[in-house]
Amino acid sequence: MCSIFGMFDLQPGDDLGALRRQALELSQRQRHRGPDWSGVFVDEGAILVHERLAIVDPTSGAQPLRSRDGELALAVNGEIYNHRELRAASSYDFTTGSDCEVINALYREQAATDAAGDFVNKLNGIFAFALWDGAAKRYVIARDPIGVCPLYWGHDAQGRLCVASEMKALATLCADVAPFPPGHVYDSAVGELRQYYKKDWREYANTRGHDLTPAALREAFEQAVHRQLMTDVPYGVLLSGGLDSSLVAACAARFARERIEDNDRSEAWWPRLHSFAIGLEGSPDLAAAQIAADALGTVHHGFVYTFAEGLDAIPEVIRHIETYDVTTIRAATPMFLLARRIKAMGVKMVLSGEGSDEIFGGYLYFHKAPSAEAFHEETVRKLDTLHSYDCLRANKSMMAWGVEARVPFLDLEFLDTAMGLDAKHKMAGNGKIEKHVLREAFDGALPKEILWRQKEQFSDGVGYGWIDGLKDHAEQSVSDREFAAAAARYPFNTPATKEAYFYRRIFEQHYPSEACAATVPGGKSIACSSPAAIAWDPSFAAAADPSGRAVKGVHEKALS
Repeated sequence: MCSIFGMFDLQPGDDLGALRRQALELSQRQRHRGPDWSGVFVDEGAILVHERLAIVDPTSGAQPLRSRDGELALAVNGEIYNHRELRAASSYDFTTGSDCEVINALYREQAATDAAGDFVNKLNGIFAFALWDGAAKRYVIARDPIGVCPLYWGHDAQGRLCVASEMKALATLCADVAPFPPGHVYDSAVGELRQYYKKDWREYANTRGHDLTPAALREAFEQAVHRQLMTDVPYGVLLSGGLDSSLVAACAARFARERIEDNDRSEAWWPRLHSFAIGLEGSPDLAAAQIAADALGTVHHGFVYTFAEGLDAIPEVIRHIETYDVTTIRAATPMFLLARRIKAMGVKMVLSGEGSDEIFGGYLYFHKAPSAEAFHEETVRKLDTLHSYDCLRANKSMMAWGVEARVPFLDLEFLDTAMGLDAKHKMAGNGKIEKHVLREAFDGALPKEILWRQKEQFSDGVGYGWIDGLKDHAEQSVSDREFAAAAARYPFNTPATKEAYFYRRIFEQHYPSEACAATVPGGKSIACSSPAAIAWDPSFAAAADPSGRAVKGVHEKALS
């Protein structure tokens, strides 16, 4: 994980020295993502700046990555988990051991016959990259299919196309700044944005009747975790004590003793697996995480934060995560505080459990899904917006302190396996709770009180006093008069609560433009649902709140 900044469509007469200085200054705003090294490439048609967080090949993988002949320059934020397989099949003359250099290889070997950039589909990883071909005066920009890695783009006042890992690098430069869409590629040789990631499983009809044995589902996820353990630096796992993070930790513990990079033939450089949790004093997550850690034998670190510490951090959290979404800020704040603790211990990469609830319908409102088709359609909607919510939170909260978060549930091979399963096997009810198919697949891997622990959203699990305190503070901070005028001040995505108004006011201080505000999606939600799912139950419309506590009693009904 790193940050990238790119400027393209430079014209004859442009002052390259001045543009280079401007690019460095703007890239510096996101240097927290890459504190280990800075690299710059300048050509007549392009400028690339890279801020590096060294995870794989820290000694020779500095970027921008250049081809041997000097024609290609590549800046990447990400990890390519299948890079060894791609290297083995390539005749490209590699210059480093970086996992990201395979992007140059794929481009060089396929660009002549692939004007639209389909080579990107060969990558299994999380990434956002900008590639410059000096000989062809051509550039390619792409983002991973789910949008785990952030990427923004826009045009400066002279019409130059600019891209950056975080909006803060473009907010004052580009009046049209916007998120670069996940699963898309822009190839200047074609001149249009194109979706490269298209899957049959998006349509329920293509999954109907598909089943998986528990053993097959378990094996698929274990291999996803195994792939994502590649690292040349100390790493750990986030362990909230919920099902998802505990399964990630269980799988990581299984493989932690051997070095993934040489096919498990030698002892790992850091064979003791460390786990991390955070919460208010007495939080449900801290207690559950300790139970899971004891069972798995991890070196566990449970940190306590106070409400005052969390509240103090919120302005900085909003500046870093670049959103005013209520649920995201509630959950991002303890994660931001945890990342700082993790960084202080010298850990540079962690595995996390994001994505499971979207794939398996783990949020409590999924209990009300009227059919398998409706259930499946909602999982697809949730996956399509992950880049604006949980992926944004996990990535930016951690990278604020230079810690990379990897998400094995969103591994592309595992995603094909899990989303290809008929949603009727995922549905709760009739004596089954949410994600029962995943729980059954890992029977015996965790203590029963963890394996069958009901869904607890992270912002709830850190301690119920956290959300209640935020609401109380917003009530006092935002006057009735201010809130009554909310629609006039914020006609786009008008805050529906004083808490939402409080966050929006802070966001506006850092990102005042209309374009910045438009990067945050809106719409009502019940316990993290999409707006469409509110129609599943008449009571949802009146009780709409993003907290999981907005949906009460679902387990009692499911098990009755």
